[in-house]
Amino acid sequence: MSVVLENDYLKVAVKEKGAELASVENKKTNLEYMWQGDPAYWGKTSPVLFPIVGTLRDDRYVYEGNSYSLTRHGFARDSNFQVAEQKADEVIFLLTGTEASREKFPFDFRLTLKYKLVKDFLEVTYDVKNIGSDIMYFSIGGHPAFNVPLVKGSNYEDYYLLFNERENAGRWPIDPRGLIVDQPVPFLKNTSTLKLNHSLFMEDALVFKNLRSRKISIKSDVHSHGLDFYFDGFPFLGIWSAKNADFVCIEPWCGVADSVLHDQQLTTKEGIVNLSSNENWTRTWKVRFY
Repeated sequence: MSVVLENDYLKVAVKEKGAELASVENKKTNLEYMWQGDPAYWGKTSPVLFPIVGTLRDDRYVYEGNSYSLTRHGFARDSNFQVAEQKADEVIFLLTGTEASREKFPFDFRLTLKYKLVKDFLEVTYDVKNIGSDIMYFSIGGHPAFNVPLVKGSNYEDYYLLFNERENAGRWPIDPRGLIVDQPVPFLKNTSTLKLNHSLFMEDALVFKNLRSRKISIKSDVHSHGLDFYFDGFPFLGIWSAKNADFVCIEPWCGVADSVLHDQQLTTKEGIVNLSSNENWTRTWKVRFY
């Protein structure tokens, strides 16, 4: 089942399973911005990455001497969320820890996702609360896939990503096991523009750490439509597409896949968030569609 949000500008659908954003339609142009999950390439549209981002070494981590198993990106994306609150232009989804989740992630948590429309913006807010007695360690991230090409008659290569700052940044390659290598390779060289083509993603995602930019846009020179994606507060950014698929994912992350050198200890995992008992942690990414 899906929840539909609507205002004068946008119509948005979010699935209850995984609290997964499924559709963003511009009511003035009838453009659909979200990839529709063709399983021939990739069957998701915007999974929620929690309580890890990316892949663990051997799909396992160690906490307080015990070993736990978690598959890539964690279990939230396949979990059934509850609708905790709903308005015409806003919905809040809720996921809490269970006996089954504690076998994989030994913490008591409350995860809420809020989707809110503000004019031509969609705001997506993660709120994590530690309802246990010990410090909680987690990562979280977004994975929305946007249609490229966006407009009929245009091609994938007609589009580019525009950073709001000039960047000198290496990408951190992902090895065949899904792990981050220990050194970056040169990639963005004093530029704010990255032209899209399918060959960019033949070796998995482009992973960046601590970019100067806090906004990235999808644009084209053949028409005036696109989007502005704001990710303040997220230290890692992934950009990805399935091989030869007509979408691009912009992925704001608080957390990252294990390094090839990581010792599997959860408490020392790169980017891990530490949350004290009874404390809340919140981050928001937002997108303007035009």
